[in-house]
Amino acid sequence: MRLRIFTEPQQGASYDTQLAVAKAAEDLGFDAFFRSDHFVKMGDVTGEPGPTDSWVTLGALARETRRIRLGTLVTAATFRYPGPLAIAVAQVDQMSGGRVDLGLGTGWFEQEHTAYGIPFPSLRERFERLEEQLEILTGLWGTPAGETYSFSGDHYTLADSPALPKPVQAGGPPIIIGGFGAKRTPRLAARHADEYNVPFHQVSETGEAFGRVRAACAEAGRTKPLVYSAAQVVCCGRDEAELKRRADAIGREVSELRDNGLAGTPGELVDKIGRFGELGAERLYLQVLDMHDLDHLDLLASEVMSKV
Repeated sequence: MRLRIFTEPQQGASYDTQLAVAKAAEDLGFDAFFRSDHFVKMGDVTGEPGPTDSWVTLGALARETRRIRLGTLVTAATFRYPGPLAIAVAQVDQMSGGRVDLGLGTGWFEQEHTAYGIPFPSLRERFERLEEQLEILTGLWGTPAGETYSFSGDHYTLADSPALPKPVQAGGPPIIIGGFGAKRTPRLAARHADEYNVPFHQVSETGEAFGRVRAACAEAGRTKPLVYSAAQVVCCGRDEAELKRRADAIGREVSELRDNGLAGTPGELVDKIGRFGELGAERLYLQVLDMHDLDHLDLLASEVMSKV
C-alpha cells in the first residue's frame, strides 16, 4: 500500500505552505503530494490568502522536489481547453523528470465557476467534454514525434496539431479518474484510466465501486492492469486528547471522522487501511486538511506508513 498526501489549498494555503507540506512528505517517504483543483473555499473558513492555480503550483514544486510524485485530484475539465492542458501537464512532467499523474474530472462546484467567469454546462455536457478531453490528451501525448494530430468532436476540434511538447513518461502521465457514479464513471475508467479512485466513501461502498469498474473493464475487454485507490480525510492522534485536538482544528467530530474517514490512533488507521487493501486498493490518498500541522505528517509516517 502506497500512501499519498492530498491537500485542499483553496481552504487557505499559500504556495509556501504547500511547498512545506510537499517537502515534508518527500522527506518522510510518502509516495506523492497531490492537491485539489479548486478556486473557491468550502465551508466555514476564510480561504485566505486565496486560491492558487494547481498546475502553476505543481510546476514550481517539480523544481523544488526530487523523488515524490505530483498530481491533481482532480483537475476540472471545465477549467481548461484540452490542448493547453496537454501542454501544461507535459511541461510539468518534463520539469519533474517524469513524476506527474493527472487526475481529471467533470468539475462539479458551480460557485467557483460563477465566481471566476467559467462556463458551467449541464452534467451531461460536462461528461461529454470530459470524454473528449481524455481522447485529446492521450491522442496528443501518444502522437509519434514529427507527426500531427487532429480531432473532431462535438465540443472540441483540433487540426494538424504538432502535438508538442512531449511528456517524459512514454504515452503521457498516468490518468486518474475518480468518482462513485454507477454507469458513466466506470465506462470512462475502463476505457481511459490508469488508476480509478473512490473519494470519501466507507470501505463497503468503496468495494462496491471497485466492483462496478472491474465489471466495466471485463465488458470492455480491457487487458491493461488498472490501479485501484481511495481517498480518505485523515486525522490521527497518539491518544484521544491529541486526536480531538486535530479534529477540532479542522472543524470535525472524532466520532464522525472515525465512521466516514481515516481517524483514530495509529493502530486504528493501520487496521482500516488494511481493509481497503483487502478490496484491492494499492494507493490511499490521505486528505490533510490542516496544512500547518507538519507533526501530523511525521506521526503518520512513523507510526502508520511504516506498518503498511
